[in-house]
Amino acid sequence: MGSTFSGIELGKRSIMANTDAITTAGHNISNANTEGYSRQRVQIKEFDPLYKPDLERLERPGLIGQGVDVQSINRIRDELLDERIVAQANQESYWDTRSKYYQMIEQIYNEPDDISVRSNMDKFWEAWQELSINPESKAARQAVVTRAETLTDSIKQRWEALAGVGNLIDGDIEATVKQVNSYARQIADCNAEIVRSRAMGDNPNDLLDRRDLLVDKLSKLINISTDQRDSDEFMVHVGGRVIVQGNISREIDLVPRFDDTGYSKLVWKDTGNDAVFNGGTLGALVELRDVDVRNEIQTLNTMTMNFADLVNDVHRNAVGANKVTGLDFFVQHPFVENANGNFDRNGDGQLDTSYVFRFTGTNALDKQQQVGIEGVMTFSGSTGNVQVPYFHTDTVETVIARINDSTSEVKAYLDKNNHLVLKATTAQSVDNPDFVIRHVEDSGYFLAGYSGVLAGTGAEGAYDFAQADAVNALAAGSQFSVSPVYNPSAYIEVNQALRNDVMSVAAGYMDAAGTAPTGDGRAAVEIAAIRNTSVMVGGMKTFDDYFADTVTNVGLKGEQAETNLLSQNAIMDDLRNLRDSISGVNIDEELAEIMKFQHGYNAAAKFVTVWDSLIDTVINRLGV
Repeated sequence: MGSTFSGIELGKRSIMANTDAITTAGHNISNANTEGYSRQRVQIKEFDPLYKPDLERLERPGLIGQGVDVQSINRIRDELLDERIVAQANQESYWDTRSKYYQMIEQIYNEPDDISVRSNMDKFWEAWQELSINPESKAARQAVVTRAETLTDSIKQRWEALAGVGNLIDGDIEATVKQVNSYARQIADCNAEIVRSRAMGDNPNDLLDRRDLLVDKLSKLINISTDQRDSDEFMVHVGGRVIVQGNISREIDLVPRFDDTGYSKLVWKDTGNDAVFNGGTLGALVELRDVDVRNEIQTLNTMTMNFADLVNDVHRNAVGANKVTGLDFFVQHPFVENANGNFDRNGDGQLDTSYVFRFTGTNALDKQQQVGIEGVMTFSGSTGNVQVPYFHTDTVETVIARINDSTSEVKAYLDKNNHLVLKATTAQSVDNPDFVIRHVEDSGYFLAGYSGVLAGTGAEGAYDFAQADAVNALAAGSQFSVSPVYNPSAYIEVNQALRNDVMSVAAGYMDAAGTAPTGDGRAAVEIAAIRNTSVMVGGMKTFDDYFADTVTNVGLKGEQAETNLLSQNAIMDDLRNLRDSISGVNIDEELAEIMKFQHGYNAAAKFVTVWDSLIDTVINRLGV
């Protein structure tokens, strides 16, 4: 049977249970505005009943109730919803980062019309057109030089603006990597505390909330997923790799790249393997720096190099009013001072690489003539070598078009003297240098004998840049040009000789007698005509098309980022609102809970008072 004093114990349990419930509701109200907090609820169950386990028991109802007990205090959380939020958060931050930076890039291209690169180039062409009409005019020559200087300054300014965005992104990458490493360490520390708390029989709600908040923050930076199948070893994965396992976290490190940008690449600190992220703020920043901004700079460099080459090709073969010829109109800084382009790429003190931008063959070709030979040319491509075949019935023009239509990073054209020119493009991979011909080979004789580029055929006669003096593989008499410094658009300038004497600006050609006719403006006409000529600027297009395509491309990518950001914002708002409706603290609801358990507390206290009165009657008032 129950003890005389059992009612006191029963009432005490009720008071304690209601006290815990009221305290928990107060804890919820206190943390209503705490980031990442989940409301908590007390799980109450009846206390084990009292019964007599032997064979003799009174003829009365057994299993006497002993009141209530607090089983646990649990947080209200939907784990499946949490996983959905973690999976989606990286996309929202990814597009948010791209949208912000594309607004900056768009501002670079949204220049005022009167000072833009395009308007300055238009004025440059117009100056040449004016010179073609008045080839004897010194003022017209001065206009050409002055407008060329204005154009080169605007090209440099655009490069500086793009490079500035790239440097800003690089700084953000370093800061974000530190954040990722910090969050990973904190999650691992929380895991250790949670396991220790659970081992002692506690329910570490606040620690779990903190861990979930850290996971949410980490999910915005990189594309992660979580694994809670083992309660003692909570895991965080990114791209199929573990970044947190229990109380152990992995770190991302930054190591220098082998290029002139000064940027670093991401690697796993423990293995040295490349760390690749496809979403989140960090993934967006790396893509913006190494793809988007790099492509914009490469496109500007490509335009600058082709523009300068085409103008120089005409100007070099023309003659100025002072009978000076052979001058390039634009000059570039070479990558190396070595005449053969030799360079120590790995920094061991030995020249081991050849940085050459352009080959020019020795033979004049007719683009409509059939080559009459066949073979396979091999050029360096983005992910390996690319083979380009040619056949007996192909014309020179067809072979050149086939080279340019291939995926190789070498392009071809006929210069002013109809000599075949091979020149390097920008490299798709950051591991390869821009404007460097890396491999040229021909199994037949189109490059070796027909055009006079290579000295020999087959693998033995191939040009490969991974050696010093690789230019020895070129045909005798062929010309080559050392690669320009890393960013040509940052260093292009008008030839100092032309600035010193504008009469050296070449407007015409020498006649058969070797003299320069006073009224000859044929060279100026040819240079002015470049404006509307399809040239290789990443593809066959005019310079006007290049500028239009560049602005359109930036605008479309900015629009894409903004549209996808709005879509992801809507998705995440729905998910977060749903989570708040489940886990968030509602002040009114908590106040109602407090009132409910306050009445329970009062009733339990009254019960104890009544039981105390009964005991007092038994002990003090029976008069025994």
